[in-house]
Amino acid sequence: MKNPFEAYKKIYRRFANLIIVALMTIPFCLLWDGKLNGLMDRQFLGKGNLLIIFSYVLFIFVFMQLWGGFKLGYQKLVNLVLSQILAVICINILTYIQVILMIGTIDYLWNIACWMILLMAVNSVCCLLASSLFINIYVKLFPAYKVLQINGDYENYLSQKIRDRDDKYQISEEISVYEPWEKLLDMMAKYDTILLNDIPSAYKNKILKYCFDNSIRVYFTPKISDIIVKGTEVINLFDSPLLLCKNIGLNFEQRLIKRCMDLVISGLGIILTSPIMLLTAVCIKCNDGGPVFYKQDRCTLNGKVFTIYKFRSMIVDAEKDGKIRPATEDDDRITKVGKIIRKTRVDELPQLINILKGEMSFVGPRPERTEHIEKYCKEIPEFSYRLKMKGGLTGYAQVYGRYNTTAYDKLKMDLLYIVNYSVIMDIQIIFETVKILFKKESTEGFTALQIQELRENE
Repeated sequence: MKNPFEAYKKIYRRFANLIIVALMTIPFCLLWDGKLNGLMDRQFLGKGNLLIIFSYVLFIFVFMQLWGGFKLGYQKLVNLVLSQILAVICINILTYIQVILMIGTIDYLWNIACWMILLMAVNSVCCLLASSLFINIYVKLFPAYKVLQINGDYENYLSQKIRDRDDKYQISEEISVYEPWEKLLDMMAKYDTILLNDIPSAYKNKILKYCFDNSIRVYFTPKISDIIVKGTEVINLFDSPLLLCKNIGLNFEQRLIKRCMDLVISGLGIILTSPIMLLTAVCIKCNDGGPVFYKQDRCTLNGKVFTIYKFRSMIVDAEKDGKIRPATEDDDRITKVGKIIRKTRVDELPQLINILKGEMSFVGPRPERTEHIEKYCKEIPEFSYRLKMKGGLTGYAQVYGRYNTTAYDKLKMDLLYIVNYSVIMDIQIIFETVKILFKKESTEGFTALQIQELRENE
């Protein structure tokens, strides 16, 4: 049975987000009118005050969008509030700088800083309370979808992953796509939501048309060809629609902008994190006396091989037998210092040097080991498509996947980035990268079952 409130889901989200924006704006208005405006040589009046308030609201919308603070009903409460708090910090730091510049003196630096810290605390509490309330209402108005999962041949962990979000989806029944069509029709007629789990294209097309005709919501795992088509351009030269896949990677302007961003970010990153890198190097050396850096050959754009730099987080000769052993949870090869720098991602900082040299980009598909490329390309010929873009320190698969996400799923996510590339997407991924530092699942090692499967496939 269809949820009578389903049609109002977007309206509810927008209303809730507007309330959150209002709750964040009101404390600033009180602070501006009661304290900050009085520090000006000539106080703002009328339109001047409105302009200041408008700029603060603009900051809210920009940073909440970048951090994902508006994804109510999509993210769990913890992740949503984390996104909002990170947005609040950026908003108020930028506002602090703006106020100091308008006043034109450093006499009130400490006073204004204290008021802005108080404002950040108030905003964070408002976001927490409002989001908790709105999510509780959301769950009652829009309960989890009862899902029929239609399976193909490929065995994966999709069902297990979906069960982790039982607040949004509940798989009620499963059926094979190879069952008689009449049986599939009877099953689909009982559901408003269907999940197609990696089924052949011919079956998928038939089911999609049926669901479109009967207004049934459909989720499906995309094939590689489905992702490639997402980057198409619509051509309207004739009375027959055409879709154009250029398949050339980045154009000259995009490469130039991306390289300029890499130079600026890597240069600033090396300067700002140099104390952290120096401290890390000393700790690694003092821990076991071994080398500070770990070097490894990786593949990047067009299959070019380069040497990647990382802080060593494992014991010396962790793979002395020559066999590849992916890191597992509670891996005994990881040193005491290694556990800390892996959790905080500090071990990745030396790659800023690779970015400065032009061997990597800040955002892009994660460069794989040469032996992994050979292995994965044998199993998944399309895996080489990732080499259409320069490897990155962070990327789509890193922020939306996990450390132990399968190679095939990482390929799909990286292709989504490649075919839909934009500077805005790069900026979004950079912001999302900061958030994953606070998520345990992003650094999880491979499970024993996954390690066994990897060894069986060697």
